[in-house]
Amino acid sequence: MEKTAEVLFNHRRLTVLAIKMTLICLAFLSAFALRFDLVIPGEYWSTIAALIAPLLLIKLLVFRQMGLSTGWWRYVSLADALSIFKANLVASVLFIVYVSLVHRLDNVPRSVLVLDGVLCFLFACGIRLLTRAYREDYLPFFSRSGGSRTRILVIGAGNAGQAIVRELRQNPDLNMEAVGFLDADPTKQQKSFQGVKVLGGTHELESICQAYRVDEVIIAIPSASGRAMQDLVTLCQTAGVKFKTLPGVGCLIDGRVSVQQLRDVDMEDLLGREPARLEMDEIGRYLTGKRILVSGAGGSIGSELCRQVARFKPARLILYEHAETALFHVENELRASFPQLNVLPVIGDIRDMARVDSIFAEYAPEVVFHAAAYKHVPMMECNPAEAANNNVRGTRVLADAADRYGVRNFVMISTDKAVNPTNVMGASKRAAEVYVQNLARRSMTHFVTVRFGNVLGSNGSVIPTFREQIRKGGPVTVTHPEVTRFFMSIPEAAQLVLQAGSMGNGGEIFLLDMGSSVKIVELAETMIRLSGFKPYEEIDIEFTGLRPGEKLYEELLVGGEGIKPTRHEKIRVAASTETDWDWLNRRLDDLYEASRHYLAAEVLALLQELVPEYRPVPRFPSGEVERVESFTSV
Repeated sequence: MEKTAEVLFNHRRLTVLAIKMTLICLAFLSAFALRFDLVIPGEYWSTIAALIAPLLLIKLLVFRQMGLSTGWWRYVSLADALSIFKANLVASVLFIVYVSLVHRLDNVPRSVLVLDGVLCFLFACGIRLLTRAYREDYLPFFSRSGGSRTRILVIGAGNAGQAIVRELRQNPDLNMEAVGFLDADPTKQQKSFQGVKVLGGTHELESICQAYRVDEVIIAIPSASGRAMQDLVTLCQTAGVKFKTLPGVGCLIDGRVSVQQLRDVDMEDLLGREPARLEMDEIGRYLTGKRILVSGAGGSIGSELCRQVARFKPARLILYEHAETALFHVENELRASFPQLNVLPVIGDIRDMARVDSIFAEYAPEVVFHAAAYKHVPMMECNPAEAANNNVRGTRVLADAADRYGVRNFVMISTDKAVNPTNVMGASKRAAEVYVQNLARRSMTHFVTVRFGNVLGSNGSVIPTFREQIRKGGPVTVTHPEVTRFFMSIPEAAQLVLQAGSMGNGGEIFLLDMGSSVKIVELAETMIRLSGFKPYEEIDIEFTGLRPGEKLYEELLVGGEGIKPTRHEKIRVAASTETDWDWLNRRLDDLYEASRHYLAAEVLALLQELVPEYRPVPRFPSGEVERVESFTSV
């Protein structure tokens, strides 16, 4: 059977032509047979023989001219049926004209001419439907898949679930069989979609998995809330079946759903944040056709900003990055995903004033997203001079260049750790915020700052750390049983940064809605369960104590900043603070000199002057910070 199918496929054009000729002849003979109660009188056979050749010629030419010779029968759709109908109508009319002009209509019953057109249409559609049914394994006696197939239960009978089932049908090589849907909507239950029945509600998952011998569950509800996703994961774990899900609607930018997008459920799904609503026209107005520079383009946020910006077709996207390998990877990814994009990879340090000047002079960026920063809190506690030099002076160098070269929009990425900081990293970011805010009052450039909390899955963050610890069999380490953090996904953070950049007039600090804070120990427990283990039994959790500079909880607002809503429900704005410009610049000059000479104690003292709310947590005995600073700076 398979060899025969292969031979026919290799001679597809001839095979299709032979099938078409057969169907046209069969439809014509069937029309006569139906007209005469299945017994064609002998005097009509000569007429049939005389008309077969012109009938074939007319119909084959019309079918070819109207596009029925192209396309794959296995993908037949309503659009194809409409095309077949039109082609048959034209061919039948031309054939009737031929018969009336060349042959006497008295020799051909008029009903035969009508029946011929109807039957030819039905046969042409039927052969295509049979081909699709065969390709999608709807014909039990001609199954194309060998051996046993993975039995799939799909949760969600909406568009996403139906798309998954359709693809399973169209790709038997996946060796998966959809045994049914589950859906919480009572109006869908006991109905069929894509030939697959809705077997019940989600609460019946365990019993249905047992009854239908389900091997794997696919959660096809991209819009599911975090709470709903947690409930579904618990049901799957109770039933003892494997489960996968689709990306959230915020990640399905083009709206298309595919089996290739299936992945394991992760923490991002369980947090279940609503997808960001983007004002695409507003964002497009300041990005499309513009020259855009992203500093820190190889980092977690920087690289995602590049991906999001690329969708808006900038005239040029300048990737400014200090780390060669990270820059190499993000450049290759962007060139593969956006082949028409003008991408320019630039190696450089934001602290290098000459390098920054040369880039701004040569490429004249119109929009700058400043995502370059040292971000790891305990590491910066050991390296305060480097933190101040990179996060404060680097920002100052880049912002000053934006001002000098007339950049229209400058968006600085900040952090919740800049609010009432207890660590060097947070204090350095707050000092950078203060400089950008005050520069905005003296510049034509629209300087804005966007402040948000942790992003899931960023380099060195808690999620990859926990995942690696679980892979090694534990223990999973948590600093404190009560520690909490705000989280959002990297794509959501990047999208809201773009949105905030379109809203600023200059000097604002935009706060992204981080939702509710998450207990880190609960996050660890959930990740262990998602990995198929029991927390505290199969994988232990150990508490190690707060690290240098860490707080139990983070904040998003400095006292006295004030807060106002914006037109976007996920973005708020804090009132800017004003500092004496001359004093600020003198202190920043002093901070640079202290950091350049690795004077850790002086760096900390100057950060406290610049950020009065900075309350460092004592960590090292007197002098130890300086010794560590000197060692790590060699």
